[in-house]
Amino acid sequence: METEVQEAAPAKLSAVFPSYARYDISLVKGKGSWVWDDQGNKYLDFMCGLAVTSLGHAPEKVGAKLKAQIDTLWHVSNLFHIPGQDRVAALLTANSCADQVFFCNSGAEANEAAIKLARRYHQKVKGTGRYEVITFEQSFHGRTLATLTATGQQKVKEGFLPLPAGFKTVPLHDLPALKAAISENTAAIMLEMILAEGGVLEVQQEFLDAVVELCKEHGLLLIVDEVQTGMGRTGKLFAHQHYGIEPDIFTLAKGVASGFPAGVMLGKGYLREAFSPGSHASTFGGTPLAAAVMEATIETMLEDNLAQRAAEMGEYLKGLLREKLADTPFVQEIRGKGLLIGIECAAPVADIVLAGQQRGLLFVQAGPNVIRLLPNLYVSTEEIHQAVDILSELIHTYAK
Repeated sequence: METEVQEAAPAKLSAVFPSYARYDISLVKGKGSWVWDDQGNKYLDFMCGLAVTSLGHAPEKVGAKLKAQIDTLWHVSNLFHIPGQDRVAALLTANSCADQVFFCNSGAEANEAAIKLARRYHQKVKGTGRYEVITFEQSFHGRTLATLTATGQQKVKEGFLPLPAGFKTVPLHDLPALKAAISENTAAIMLEMILAEGGVLEVQQEFLDAVVELCKEHGLLLIVDEVQTGMGRTGKLFAHQHYGIEPDIFTLAKGVASGFPAGVMLGKGYLREAFSPGSHASTFGGTPLAAAVMEATIETMLEDNLAQRAAEMGEYLKGLLREKLADTPFVQEIRGKGLLIGIECAAPVADIVLAGQQRGLLFVQAGPNVIRLLPNLYVSTEEIHQAVDILSELIHTYAK
């Protein structure tokens, strides 16, 4: 019997599921703060793959480390010791409040691991049977079933019912609502220091202090999602360091590996017993390739003191934005820490984002009315001026 040959669909009908609202740009090359599309157009990148390429595109030290590892060993099972993991874990624990590290592949996986660790700690170590996690409105924690349930945005949950049990969401900075949500089943409170996807909303120190006290009072674990705010982005290596707190668990991804798929969940030493052999695993978590990239990325950030640089350049960028945009009521607030900056506007900004692309500047939204700026941590003053000049012109045009 002759086999029937199926013709491929026309090129314009991609075989990729349409789960992204993609811009009409195909990027093919990047270096430093700049990217190029397949038509040869050049763009100043103030988006950085959503806070991923924090060292800029194609950083040489990271690339050299990756190439050397490619010539040595790509993958082995986590049933064996992987020396690169130990080096990365040592770097992270030496520069944070954490004592233990788990490697995975993404921010969602890191947050999933954090949720599992919190439950398992209470159930297997403390023997309490607690399982609930309290999160906050406008938060974003990922797109696995557990992490989208934890996320405080209804739009990411549509069509995925029934959602897993064990999550409560309360308004940010509403202390009475938070207190009312705590029950005998509560295992942890999970939050971001800056709700980046939710509008670049900063957590207030007074509220955070109250959260820490509630965790102590009720025996809860505090989980901090640092997927977007971590790795120098906000002017500290980790954003929770601005607030003088030590979370029981925190998570990293995005900027930890310069664009290579990697995620990390970090925890205090007293949680070690909860993740016994077989309790959690990741086939590709912390592979020799991923470990090499993470090691080079973290070493570069520490050697070049990029967190401090992000703090300084972020203040410079915010100052210039306020100077250029002070005359328009269309801009309601400029906020953020380090090089995670939000410009809240009086109307939706989607058209401004598209107009920026036409002018050779890439940036992204954080909710309908907020422009989010995420340049790399090596961004120059000249590049900042270029970006602000374009933004100022666009915003003044759309404000009319």
